[in-house]
Amino acid sequence: MAWALVILAGLLETGFAINLKLSEGFTKLWPTIGFCAFALGSFGLLTLSLKSLPVGSAYAVWTGIGAAGTAIYGMVFLEESSSVLKLVSISLVIAGVVGLQLSGSGH
Repeated sequence: MAWALVILAGLLETGFAINLKLSEGFTKLWPTIGFCAFALGSFGLLTLSLKSLPVGSAYAVWTGIGAAGTAIYGMVFLEESSSVLKLVSISLVIAGVVGLQLSGSGH
């Protein structure tokens, strides 16, 4: 259950990063509100998960999901550049996240 919270928190981290970009320095109201909502949800779920998971593993998974999700979203929807190296690097981040979950460090 705690790992599910970390995964959801990581997805919400992607949401707050995207809204941070869309807020254009907190000058646009709705993306700023979205940023606040996603950030509160993400940090809240991460906090709950840390009651039973080691902070190092949970934080690494949380940031990995957020970083990979944000990069993928940027390439697909925000017309950011993509390259083979970028895609391989994102794959390595995802592999690291999966490896941390499979390592049993949270058990």
